[in-house]
Amino acid sequence: MGVSVLLISDTHLPKRAKRLPAPLLDELPRVDVVFHAGDWVDTATLDLLESRSRRLVGVYGNNDGPELRARLPETAYADLGGVRFGVVHETGPARGRENRCAARFPGIDVLVFGHSHIPWDTTAPTGLRLLNPGSPTDRRRQPHCTYMTTTVTGGRLTEVELHRLPRR
Repeated sequence: MGVSVLLISDTHLPKRAKRLPAPLLDELPRVDVVFHAGDWVDTATLDLLESRSRRLVGVYGNNDGPELRARLPETAYADLGGVRFGVVHETGPARGRENRCAARFPGIDVLVFGHSHIPWDTTAPTGLRLLNPGSPTDRRRQPHCTYMTTTVTGGRLTEVELHRLPRR
């Protein structure tokens, strides 16, 4: 049996939505680890995820104020079942992202990031997998709000799935 993982970013509560979507909240008791790649905006969302998650790994984003920055790092790391994860909010422009992140994070297998609200799943030439789950509350120019789930099995990432949320 593997390690189940939920990936979210850019929740922007309560500015972009009043609450996290029910389908996302329903996932929390089903997963072993939750990654949040920043731009929480309010501490209530951090408190909620801490209270409902078995394990939470989060970072602050550019829209997060002093209270969140006091509680969260800029970059976080976690080893899950032999897969080394890194989490950061910003990675810069899309052009050159894979090579830039591979150089910046040489010791990890998967980088979870946010900021753009645009789902992203690519692999750098070095093998680094880059995942951006989009935003569950602020779709911006995307057709849907989104989040991702994945599983770590046998020392590798399996079953990466982008979940599209119904329009509000």
